Amino acid sequence: MISSNSRNTTSRYFAVINAGSSSFKFSLFAEMHDDRLERRAYGEIEGVGAKPHFSARDSDKRMLGEHQWNENVSLEDLLGFLIEWIEKYLHPHHLNAVGHRMVHGGGVYTEPVMVTPSVMEDLRKLVPLAPLHQPRVLAFIDALSHRYPGLCQVVCFDTSFHKTNSRISQLYGLPQELTAKGLWRYGFHGLSYEYIAQELPLIDEKASAGRTIIAHLGNGASMCGLVGGKSVASTMGFSALDGLVMGTRCGTFDPGVMLYLLQHEKMTPTEIETMLYQQSGLLGVSGISSDVRDLLASDAPAAKTALDLFAYRVVRETGSLVAACGGLDAFVFTAGIGEHSPEVRAAVCEQLEWLGVRLDVKANQMGRIRISSSDSRVSVWILPTYEELMIARHGARISKGCEFIP
Repeated sequence: MISSNSRNTTSRYFAVINAGSSSFKFSLFAEMHDDRLERRAYGEIEGVGAKPHFSARDSDKRMLGEHQWNENVSLEDLLGFLIEWIEKYLHPHHLNAVGHRMVHGGGVYTEPVMVTPSVMEDLRKLVPLAPLHQPRVLAFIDALSHRYPGLCQVVCFDTSFHKTNSRISQLYGLPQELTAKGLWRYGFHGLSYEYIAQELPLIDEKASAGRTIIAHLGNGASMCGLVGGKSVASTMGFSALDGLVMGTRCGTFDPGVMLYLLQHEKMTPTEIETMLYQQSGLLGVSGISSDVRDLLASDAPAAKTALDLFAYRVVRETGSLVAACGGLDAFVFTAGIGEHSPEVRAAVCEQLEWLGVRLDVKANQMGRIRISSSDSRVSVWILPTYEELMIARHGARISKGCEFIP
C-alpha cells in the first residue's frame, strides 16, 4: 500500500487503461510535487466475455489483490470494480483522471484531448479507419462515463506523433476525392515513439539531434524515422496492417493480391480481414506460432523462414527510412521482440553492416543499453518503451483542475 510519507509528497493520481478484445490492462500513477509521475500499481482484468480474473501488483511486483468472477459480467461492472478498487487503494485521496490509448485520431485529432460528447461523436466516425481497435476503446469510455459521469477521461492517439510527416510522405497515388476522404498514410505506435524520443537525449544527444530509426518490434511491429526527434516517415500507413511482417498481421503486400482473393478465391471482405489481421504474419508463414520465442525454439524449416522474413523486412524498411531521413546516426530497438530477442537484433544488425553498423556481440547477448561496438558509425541501442507513462503524462497535463469525487 501507499505509505504516509508517499502520500504527503503526492498531489494527484491517474489511471491508464489499455483496452483489448478480451482483457484490459491498467496502471496507476501518482504525480509528485516535483511533477514526476511514479507508477504505484498495475494489473489487468483478463477473460472479459468469459470468466474474468482481476489481479494487481505494486511497483515491486508484490500482489495487491485478486478477484475471480465465475461467470460473465458486464464491461461496466468490471470497470466499476476496478475504479472502486483504485479508490479504496488510494483512500483518503481520489483518482483525478483516466487516460486511454486510442489507435486512430484520423485527420481530426493530432494531440491528446479530454473526452466530451462532441469528441466521442467525432471518434465514432473514425471507427471505419480502425474497425478492430477503435470500438473497444469507445466501449470502455462509454461504460466509465455511464457509471462515473464526473470522471475526467483523456484519449491519447497513436497517430499524433506522426503529424510532423510531410504531406508528400502521407500521400497514396489515389484519386484526389479518396484522399480528401482520409485515405492517406497516418502511421501508428506514436505513443511508443514519443516516449523513446523523449528518453533518447538522456543517453545520446547526437542521436536525438540527428537521424534515428526506432524499431518497435512486438506482436504489432513498425518502424519510424526521426530527424531532430520528429517523425518524418513510418512503415505503417492507413492501417496497422502496413509495413513489417508481424505476429499475425501480413505487413505490406501487393493490393493485387486482395483483388485476386476477392475475384478468384471468392473470399468475402470479412474473411480477408480475418486472414490479414489474425492468420498471417509469423503465424501464417510458420504455421506454428506468432511468438518469436516459440519459433526460435523450433527446428521446423518454416519457423526459420518466418524469422528470416521478419528480419529481412526490418532491414528492407530500414533502407527506405534512411532515404527519408537523409542518412542514419542511430538505431533503437524497443518493444517485446526488440527488447528481449538478441537473435532478432543480431540478424538485423548483421544485414545492416553496409550502413556502418557494427554489433557488439557480447553487449547484445547481455541486453545492455548500447549494443554497437566502439567503431560503429551508427550507434545501436535497446530502450524499453513505456506507453503507459506517456499516456499518464498527457493525462496529467490535460486534466489540470479535474478531481473525481465518487
